Amino acid sequence: MFEGWGRFVYRRRRLVLLVAAVAMAGAAVWGTGVFAKLQSGGGFTAPGSQSQQASDLATRAFGRDTADVVVLYRSASQTVRDPGYRAAVTATLAALPRAKVESYQTYWSTGSPQFVGAGGHETYAVLRLAGATDAARIKTFEAISGKLAAPGLAEHAGGQIPAEQAINKQVTSDIGRAEGISMPVLLILLLVIFGSLAAASLPLAIGGIGILGSFTALRLLTLVTGVSIYSVNITTILGLGLAIDYGLFMVARFREELRSQPGVEDALARTVATAGRTVAVSGVTVAIALASLMLFPEMFLRSMGYGGVATVAVDMLAALTVMPALLAVLGHRVNALRIRRSVRRPPVQEASGAWYRIARSVMRRPVAYIAVIVIALLALGSPFRHITWGGTDARVLPASAAPRVVADALARDFPANATSPIEAVIKFAGPAGAPAQRAAVASYLTRLDHVPGVVAGQVTGVAGSVARVDLRYAGNPESAAARALVSRVRAVPPPAGARVYVGGATAQLVDELTSLGHTLPWMALVVALATFVLLFLAFGSVVLPVKAIAANALSLTATFGAIVWIFQEGHLSGLLHFTPTGTIDPTMPILMLAIIFGLSMDYEVFLLSRVRERYDVTGDNTAAVAGGLQRTGGIITSLALLLVIVVGAFSASGITFIKLMGVGMIIALVVDATIIRVLLVPATMRLLGRVNWWAPRPLRRLYARYGIREEGAPPLSAGPARLPERVGDPG
Repeated sequence: MFEGWGRFVYRRRRLVLLVAAVAMAGAAVWGTGVFAKLQSGGGFTAPGSQSQQASDLATRAFGRDTADVVVLYRSASQTVRDPGYRAAVTATLAALPRAKVESYQTYWSTGSPQFVGAGGHETYAVLRLAGATDAARIKTFEAISGKLAAPGLAEHAGGQIPAEQAINKQVTSDIGRAEGISMPVLLILLLVIFGSLAAASLPLAIGGIGILGSFTALRLLTLVTGVSIYSVNITTILGLGLAIDYGLFMVARFREELRSQPGVEDALARTVATAGRTVAVSGVTVAIALASLMLFPEMFLRSMGYGGVATVAVDMLAALTVMPALLAVLGHRVNALRIRRSVRRPPVQEASGAWYRIARSVMRRPVAYIAVIVIALLALGSPFRHITWGGTDARVLPASAAPRVVADALARDFPANATSPIEAVIKFAGPAGAPAQRAAVASYLTRLDHVPGVVAGQVTGVAGSVARVDLRYAGNPESAAARALVSRVRAVPPPAGARVYVGGATAQLVDELTSLGHTLPWMALVVALATFVLLFLAFGSVVLPVKAIAANALSLTATFGAIVWIFQEGHLSGLLHFTPTGTIDPTMPILMLAIIFGLSMDYEVFLLSRVRERYDVTGDNTAAVAGGLQRTGGIITSLALLLVIVVGAFSASGITFIKLMGVGMIIALVVDATIIRVLLVPATMRLLGRVNWWAPRPLRRLYARYGIREEGAPPLSAGPARLPERVGDPG
């Protein structure tokens, strides 16, 4: 199938390139408009959870009371009780257009001490903006942001809408900076790898298609579902990184085949039959890992899954259509425009070379290598045992950003959780304002005041059959103590004849953790089973998939431990320019699991494809492993280095959890391309011997009939398919 496709593309190469050019022109015009269509912030709430029901019920009863904008005012000399301070703030807010600002609250309009900071020199105003959606409210904020300054006072605008606006700008800035930094560096590295400008430019061309394709895929998705603004970063990393991976792999194999095939068409057909098959298997494997994110109900993770799968599909399609067409047009000119003098050397044989010697050295002492590597990776992963979960808020922004300044001031200088209380929304069968219901609410509030950890509670609204009670408490809203307090509040018996829904930011985090915890085992099961089936169909073994999954689990363990050590505990925070919050957003390890697992399998497929190719010919396990590493070790290392450059540009993001993703992927790539592929895989495959290729007889027949094998590969011989008498058989 793949060889026939290669010949078809060769004969229709100009038509393929014409169609691709038209598609990319459309993507450049239409797909780049995706930024205006993505949803700002949010997407972390578990749909249908108790906190979501509380929010929906309160909104229906009292209207939207979200603190869209929190304007912090500060004076070095005056206090909030000075008439001049009051006049400056109230006059500024009163002058705001009523069509833009639906309402606002201040210390002077409410008399509440929660609006006054320690020392009396700070206060804040809470503004509710006009607009049906967050995007509309962001436009409203942009229209009034220049009118919030009060004479003689320092002013900073924070809250949900300014934070989302700042994040949107930072994401767009990160994308442009990442592409501007990574593209020239990638071209230089590709020139070093290939020694030819023509060959080096091809993976970058596929990378450009990958980026435009990812934007177009995301915009198409926005037509049918909500997609988070954060997905742009991830899909751009995948779109550029995987496209370059697949492009480099195809170009390297094509140059190799040109030396051994009689013509360009035969070389291209063989390239697509081998490297093209590997790209297809790898792409499907990565797509399956990312598709598992769609199991989660949270919009953030689902949109990452949608966008990730679509991006991988674009990259794989480009590598199997546009790349072969470009190679067909260039032919032997793929080596044109050399940057260094060509020195004719005989091609390195599989039974010699540095990677071959490394593999042989490792396979002479497999038990020692396995023991040391496993212990080291588990030790690196040990900090993960102490992970502390937290949500995503303005602290993901740089310390100098205005929303971050406001959030820090509210947490530091104002009464405990003044803007993030635990909310108990009470739903009665009858009017909540009736005497009996009021008495029931008062009794319920008394019980809440006796809950350990509650600082103060007050009724903040009564409308129709709904009443709302806000509870303040000491400590960080994302702390384990605050989450435990939510559980204690939920355990308090409700008023007679009523139901209580406990919400607020802390309750949302509790419900999010519960939702993620329920879905995560199913995600792991789907990824493991799908990966097992796909790798079996690719390599005809039931042992290799299990080994690959175990090796990836070790790599992920080390990566997660490093992330906790860096981002939760704050090590290297000065070097990486972020402020540690002492927590990790629970969606981040899940997202990293899907992406890193997929990329790790990418390299596993590249390596095992060459090993299987040699094993089908020789039946010699040890020689096949050493020869496979010799053929792919340099390519895998180059791929990892190129992807580190792509990801490294994003690790400089001003948004902390995007930086976390970038740093985590760099760690995983380095561990995977060196320790796992170069050392652990050869050691385990040598220790297992011919067991690597074992499958029960019924599955061997299944593989012979439906396996994703190269055209012309010899059938499995009886020797390699049988279990040897002892594990570690040198065959």
